[in-house]
Amino acid sequence: MKKTKEGYMIFIDVNKKLCGTKEELNLDVCFEIKKGEFISIFGKSGSGKTTLLRIIAGLEKAKGIIKVDNQIWLDNKKFLPPQKREIGFVFQDYALFPNMKVLDNLLYVKNDKDFAMKLLKMAEIENLKDRYPYALSGGQKQRVALCRALMRKPKILLLDEPFSALDSEMREKLQNEIIMFHKEFNLTTIMVSHSPSEIYKLSDRMIVFKNGKIEKFDKPSNILINSSSSEKFSMYGEIVDIKKNDIINVAIISIGNKLIESVISEKEIKNLKIGDKVMVSTKAFFLNVKEEN
Repeated sequence: MKKTKEGYMIFIDVNKKLCGTKEELNLDVCFEIKKGEFISIFGKSGSGKTTLLRIIAGLEKAKGIIKVDNQIWLDNKKFLPPQKREIGFVFQDYALFPNMKVLDNLLYVKNDKDFAMKLLKMAEIENLKDRYPYALSGGQKQRVALCRALMRKPKILLLDEPFSALDSEMREKLQNEIIMFHKEFNLTTIMVSHSPSEIYKLSDRMIVFKNGKIEKFDKPSNILINSSSSEKFSMYGEIVDIKKNDIINVAIISIGNKLIESVISEKEIKNLKIGDKVMVSTKAFFLNVKEEN
């Protein structure tokens, strides 16, 4: 077992076999997180990101060790059940109780009306306390799910792609609210995300998963911004349109929740088509687009 460094709150060293879409995958990770950090996990679908969150929450079992503030949550002798782990979990599908009003969804977790109303007020949805989930928008449901996750006053907040179903304006608003809650309640937050821009904005450090293992673990700026030679940044996107403006060819590329335009050459236009995954980088202030390997 690796020795936990002084000042680190969470030590995770777990192993679990996963059934991937193509072949069996082995989730095998070991890392430490400081109290109060905001950590993002990035990687392709099926690489084990959500499974890791579920293991931390106690919703799935695995081999290994999870230690939080010197309390063992998991080892070869002990498995602490989810209800005894000091975590809040916001799922992709919100997981609200459809037959309960907004306030009742929160009070089901803990019967503390004053604190529930404080959270709803902080999220600016106190006026929705008597509505049922079916009467809420996606952004409103996400706010309720976040407030409900905070009702137990957790040490650790787990977020599984919390902005994936929201438009860009609502994404930005909720990102700001999550930062507010993270600081207000001194949370340690672990978020799964596919968006480089939101990872860069929210995170202290990010983990890059590849085939169930940690490929990189560093500050977002060190991973997302490629500073080698004269290259300024490098990100992956998808071509959504190719058009000709006067004498130049332009590719419209989706990166995260943004669209960019990039000039492409006659040679490139023969090799690129709508739907292609591409790598976009800046070099000497010009965009370079090439097919993703």
